[in-house]
Amino acid sequence: MSKTEIQHPDSIRLDKWLWACRFYKTRTLAKNMIDGGKVHYNGQRCKASKMVEVGASIKLAQGYDEKTVIVKGLAEKRLAAPLAQALYEETSDSLKIRQERAELRKTNSLYAPHPDTKPDKKMRRQLLLIKSQQ
Repeated sequence: MSKTEIQHPDSIRLDKWLWACRFYKTRTLAKNMIDGGKVHYNGQRCKASKMVEVGASIKLAQGYDEKTVIVKGLAEKRLAAPLAQALYEETSDSLKIRQERAELRKTNSLYAPHPDTKPDKKMRRQLLLIKSQQ
């Protein structure tokens, strides 16, 4: 077997699959997310040693987003991003919800802008006065 050929196992550990598909940067981080209940395999909490099979549904948290993906392929080694994206397919519902939440985050930042500088002592007093009157 040459180096360019990719082995396709029948099943693989969940933490290893999440790492190989580039959802999480390290296997330890993937394991911590699984143990913390942030990853569900076929709708149920599971352990990091759960064996992933093709066709399974995985719901995972990644930053602000939650993704639901269907397993299309398995790989034991971490692959390049385009190859890793071929191992799963995100559901249309998940994609739609992620886009809606991204829009909400963007609009919220417009209504609560951050000032260019930190408030000085006088401005802090004025803010405290305003907050106490409400």
